[in-house]
Amino acid sequence: MVKCGRPCKGDEQLSRDRLLDSARQLFLEYSYGNLTMETIAKDAHVSLRTIYSQFGGKAGLFGAVIRRYSDQFVGTLARDKPLEEALLTFARQFLQSMTLPEIIRIRAILIAESPRFPELALQFYEQGPRRTLNYLAEFFKFQQAAGRIAPFDAEFLAEQYLSLLRGEQYYRLQLGLELPPCDAKICDLAEQATQLFLHGCLLATPTDKTAP
Repeated sequence: MVKCGRPCKGDEQLSRDRLLDSARQLFLEYSYGNLTMETIAKDAHVSLRTIYSQFGGKAGLFGAVIRRYSDQFVGTLARDKPLEEALLTFARQFLQSMTLPEIIRIRAILIAESPRFPELALQFYEQGPRRTLNYLAEFFKFQQAAGRIAPFDAEFLAEQYLSLLRGEQYYRLQLGLELPPCDAKICDLAEQATQLFLHGCLLATPTDKTAP
């Protein structure tokens, strides 16, 4: 006997994952403006109605693709771990995701097409950078309440830490001037950025080596 009704949650998730996988690949292949909703629906084997009902349109679908990337590091900050350990775990995951060649390509698409499609820029920012910033700021607020971090504005702290992690290398990656870092390089970058953020660059008892 064939059962009718709504699909179970597992099937719905598989269908959503398949759709997002197709959309990601097609955005990379066609860019944003040249990709039609019909092409996405056909490739993912879903109806246009399904895409519109779940994501509201192409911009919402693009935002969902970006959100899935940020899922890889949003949620990794464990409040029950030592502060430095928690930040290092986040930093490694963040750098591994942000230096993926496909992410570099997506950012290039964004820069090229956002003047024509402002909703594209909004979805990217809200589901990627803004979401990450909010998440990190909340973590710093928690650490401040626990007396572990100085009472700077939490969002400012989040901005500075993320800037340290991205660094100048992100511009070089975007311009194709260097290859994505290996795992060892990512660990080194995460370590140095976190140490600088938590401890600064001044020695506890500075010595003036230029003095006569």
